[in-house]
Amino acid sequence: MDLYNLTLQQAKDKLAAREITSVALTESILNRIDQVEDRVKAYLSLHKDQAMAAAEAADKKLQAGQGGMLCGLPLSIKDVLCTETMPTTCGSKILEGFVPPYDAAVVEKLYDADAVLLGKVSMDEFAMGSTNENCAYSTPENPWKAGYVAGGSSGGSAASVAASECLASLGSDTGGSIRQPASLCGVVGMKPTYGRVSRYGLVAFASSLDQVGPLTKDVADCALMMNTISGHDNRDSTSIQQAVPDYTAALQDGMQGVRVGIPHEYFSEGLDPEVDKVVRSGIAMLEEAGAEIVEVSLPHTEYCVAVYYLIAPAEASSNLARFDGVRYCKRDLDADSLIDMYKQTRSQGFGDEVKRRILIGTYALSAGYYDAYYKKASQVRTLIKDDFAKAFSQCDVLASPVSPTPAWKIGQKSGDQLALYLSDILTISANLAGTPSLSVPCGFSADGLPIGMQLQASHFQEEALLRAAWNVELRAGVKGKCPEL
Repeated sequence: MDLYNLTLQQAKDKLAAREITSVALTESILNRIDQVEDRVKAYLSLHKDQAMAAAEAADKKLQAGQGGMLCGLPLSIKDVLCTETMPTTCGSKILEGFVPPYDAAVVEKLYDADAVLLGKVSMDEFAMGSTNENCAYSTPENPWKAGYVAGGSSGGSAASVAASECLASLGSDTGGSIRQPASLCGVVGMKPTYGRVSRYGLVAFASSLDQVGPLTKDVADCALMMNTISGHDNRDSTSIQQAVPDYTAALQDGMQGVRVGIPHEYFSEGLDPEVDKVVRSGIAMLEEAGAEIVEVSLPHTEYCVAVYYLIAPAEASSNLARFDGVRYCKRDLDADSLIDMYKQTRSQGFGDEVKRRILIGTYALSAGYYDAYYKKASQVRTLIKDDFAKAFSQCDVLASPVSPTPAWKIGQKSGDQLALYLSDILTISANLAGTPSLSVPCGFSADGLPIGMQLQASHFQEEALLRAAWNVELRAGVKGKCPEL
């Protein structure tokens, strides 16, 4: 097996047994990037010298019987996470060339674990999008089929993992931005409970929705990454003081005593028949493993998209006000006045989708419309949270599709914003409720495109998700399958 095809856990075991070195592993992955990056287009910045230096340092620690949890393992990072030694552009021209003065909390944790950081991967600008076509620099292509979207906004993370251009990646999820590209690219992606992972150093899109999480080749690797990045952080006021379990201990064969809820609203009109068939086969796998299948209802699902596209743009309008040409990077030097400098800098630096959401959010927060839009959306958000609380009184885990369809051609939906927004309809609710959710591969379409199953659980029940995902993975027969590049 080529070293770049190893999972995190496989590589970790081989490094511990001295069967391979981190230098050899990192070289293998860098060579893989050289071979396939022109096709995949996942990376925005690659830092080979820094990665090789980190690999050499990791080998010395391993030889001395030392090293952290991810010692010597090469990873990629979504370009929305601050990195002191690498540019952080958020996929936007307005931050072109910006190098932060500090590392994000999760990046610190990766360094503390002695991981090897390869570089920053592509994303929709400021994490606003479902296809990665909104990136100002590059649009990743789905490793399984050229010319097809990798999903978004963490499309670069998902594509880099699926194409074996890294062993795992970190992304961010505001309305499905980890789970949807994970599903479309055939990898595992988890959005943890809001507050489980620090948001310090995550460039904010919508602060009450954003959460950092892993994208990995399999469920065991997801548990390993969660062990690394979880935990309280005093620098993040939304970080929760709660003990972090050993997530790898949740990987148990069998689902006896577990109730799996099927929300009928997630299997309604608009769901691709192939997605329906594959996900239902995944549900049958859980039943085969011993789970009890029960039907539940999330009656306010139909309002999720409307609620999300009021709350998220409103928070984005506030968060992105800081990018004005004064403190960060791009500035229009030809402006005749301060106001013109603000206008021209933001007009030139932001892409169309970011401008669209800033305008929507500013309108929703304006004095004459706040009660009618933002306040009303916040009230319905509470009803959505209540739906989940009621559902989880009847079951332990929810199972459903992640995306209504498999991946589609790049450009196919770019002229239809409503269709793009609706592609997140099955993932948004977990962000509104703050609950953990995970995408696990469970089959393929007739065209050979991956299809994932979404699993959701109550707050801080990531272990239940990992157990269920582990049992799907054991039975689906898709683990280890790789795209031909």
